[in-house]
Amino acid sequence: MGKYGKWITGGLGWAFFGPIGAILGFAIGSIFDNMETTGIYTGETSRNGFIVSLLVLVSAVMKADGKVLKSELEYVKNYFYKNFGPAAAREAILLLRDILKQAVPLRDVCLQIKENVDYHSRLQLLHFLFGIAQADGVVSAEELKVIVEIAGLLDISDADFGSIKAMFIPDTNKYYTILEVSPDATNEEIKKAYRQMAIKYHPDKVQHLGEDIRQAAEQKFKMVNEAYDKIKKERGFN
Repeated sequence: MGKYGKWITGGLGWAFFGPIGAILGFAIGSIFDNMETTGIYTGETSRNGFIVSLLVLVSAVMKADGKVLKSELEYVKNYFYKNFGPAAAREAILLLRDILKQAVPLRDVCLQIKENVDYHSRLQLLHFLFGIAQADGVVSAEELKVIVEIAGLLDISDADFGSIKAMFIPDTNKYYTILEVSPDATNEEIKKAYRQMAIKYHPDKVQHLGEDIRQAAEQKFKMVNEAYDKIKKERGFN
């Protein structure tokens, strides 16, 4: 398997096929010739299918502004180190560098992801993409344009997109946007919105991807709770 370990090749499931499989085949080379293709899992979102989808989409965002920054690569490496360990971090960066050399058919890749990745996991993909784009301190117009395109192709709702975007690009109504409510909403409407968002963004929604990804998803959940706490303090209700 050369420079890549079993963490990236085992359990690829649906990502073994289609445009993502072609990208991986190009990057990894002959590895697919030696893989066991029987019993490939094509049901619930697979952990490694999620990971390689993430790397492919990350490459598209990183190249959006015409340059790949060391800070962005470091962000990816640190993310994988924190959530998957040092070996996975090294291999993720090696694979990402290979993917960055290719032209990614974004529409085809996103449609494959949409068909095979559940909605809550797609929200987690979007959250991570914003984090990558912001690694150099600012989300550029070019990067935002690509992320908007990806969100549309992944069938992310406008409200959910706005909520995650507000976590990284604050506006004057940041906390209301995160909760997907208007600043004119009543206290009861805000409480109801919070309950709905707490369910939608709860880390357990992606626990089938593994404990490491579930823990990474806690950032979104914490931001929802923070937004609610800020609004409660501002309005003075419990």
